[in-house]
Amino acid sequence: MSDLRQPGPGPVTRSTPTRGTTPGGGGGPTGSTFLRRLHSHAPNSAQLVGFLTLHHLRHHSSPTHWSHSHRHVLLSSPIWVPTGTVLFMAIAGSLSVFSLGVACLAGLSWVYKYVRGWHPPGSDRVDYARSRIANTANHVKDCAKEYSGYLQNKVKDAAPGA
Repeated sequence: MSDLRQPGPGPVTRSTPTRGTTPGGGGGPTGSTFLRRLHSHAPNSAQLVGFLTLHHLRHHSSPTHWSHSHRHVLLSSPIWVPTGTVLFMAIAGSLSVFSLGVACLAGLSWVYKYVRGWHPPGSDRVDYARSRIANTANHVKDCAKEYSGYLQNKVKDAAPGA
């Protein structure tokens, strides 16, 4: 007997005995029947992911796992502590340099806009501070002139012939 093909897409059925059967049609399970039964009882991917997740959570939350994992952590700490320290310092240094660069660019941009007269935010406060400094400097200069004139009059009073 030969293979029978059915029209269209579909499984190929054999009329000849396959591996795993007993000669004479004893009714034992064939290889394809066993695989079909195994496949019908196999979990789908969602069930498998759920099972693995629950197994992982149950296993890794048990006190036994914690005692075993602490041993591994303690034994490998001479490797992890320096590595963690170096990684922390590298990341912190990189972030510091990056943030300093951003701050410098923002400051230079503000100064450029201020010098060009575009009035960036806060420029009115800078102008006010500059006018206060100028007024204070003029006031100090005037006080110094008055005080120097006062001292010259004192010197004339002390030495009338000078």
